Parts: sequence; C-alpha cells; structure tokens
Amino acid sequence: MVSKVFSASPVGVGAEIIEVEADVHNGLPATVVVGLPDTAVQESRERVKSAIKNSGASYPQTRVSINLAPADVPKNGSHLDLPIALAVLIASGGIAVDTQKKLFVGELALDGSLRSVPGILSIVRLAHAKGY
Repeated sequence: MVSKVFSASPVGVGAEIIEVEADVHNGLPATVVVGLPDTAVQESRERVKSAIKNSGASYPQTRVSINLAPADVPKNGSHLDLPIALAVLIASGGIAVDTQKKLFVGELALDGSLRSVPGILSIVRLAHAKGY
C-alpha cells in the first residue's frame, strides 16, 4: 500500500512543501529513501525505526520505499522524521489518519518523543499561505 503525508522543508528564508510517500511491499527487509535527502534525512531511517518500535508499534519487516517529492528540492535536517514515520505506519496499516490539508513536521527521539526543529516559522507561514 502507498501512503502520502505532507511536510515542508526550509529553503533559504522560506520553505517548500514536501510530499512524503511510503510504499510497503514484499521483498527483503530494507528501507530506502529517495528524493535528494541529505545525511540527516538518510539517518532518519534509524530514528524512525527505533521511535516506532519504542512507541509500541511495529516497523514493517518488508521492503519500505520512501520518496520525498519534489526530487529537485534539497531536503536538509531532521524535520522529516515525523512525516516519514506517519507515512510508514499508514502504508503498513498500523494506523489510519486523514492527512489531507495537514502538514507534519518534527524530529523524533529514539523513544518516540517529538523534538523541535529549526526553521519552523517559515514552515508555518507557508502552511498558512497554502491553506494547511
């Protein structure tokens, strides 16, 4: 199943809407992140796995593909942890959430708690302007 969660990425003094898509399908257990992620976003795979497990849910033991669109916008920092975790949980059938017109942003700690992220003011301004 494929799921889509909306987030945003700070770019300069502004921000860009990012679509976080997750596809959970048969295959050897692996998590792949595509869409121009930086090192912090690549490392989110481990933070998200631990946060999901330590929150009492189960991380899929199959192949998980995560796409960050648009692919030409650089994704920097850890603010995509929460939307990645939500997209994975929705795609695997772990939770049911209406994600339309909602923007999710936040870094996850290994225990599943949420941490603040830099650039949130520009993200909130963008969300308001776009009707989220």
